[in-house]
Amino acid sequence: MPRAKRGNKRLERRKKILKLAKGYRGTKSKLYRSAKESVERGLNFAYTGRKLKKRDFRSLWIVRIGAAARLNGINYSQLMHGLKLAEVDLDRKVLADLAVNQPEAFAAVAVAAKQALDNQKEKAAA
Repeated sequence: MPRAKRGNKRLERRKKILKLAKGYRGTKSKLYRSAKESVERGLNFAYTGRKLKKRDFRSLWIVRIGAAARLNGINYSQLMHGLKLAEVDLDRKVLADLAVNQPEAFAAVAVAAKQALDNQKEKAAA
């Protein structure tokens, strides 16, 4: 039976870890064991950060929409409810972009939401 040769697998794996640890300070970028711990920890933070980024952006969009909505005489929750009633399918990312870059377009969206809310009130009163 021929002998099994593993090649350079260990060296390749270690080089990959040390490459990821480039820029770390001191031992953490030079010695494999320390580098491996630091890289794993860093990758965990990166994974968590990708989830937090989504959360942070959504809250930023909500703040921007709320501020623009108040300038148009309606609060955030009423605006979102009015948009749902008016069947306007714009997500928060697009609404926030409209609020910042095209205030007149956002004002038109806010008017549509207000009208939908008024129509609902009239139906409830009748």
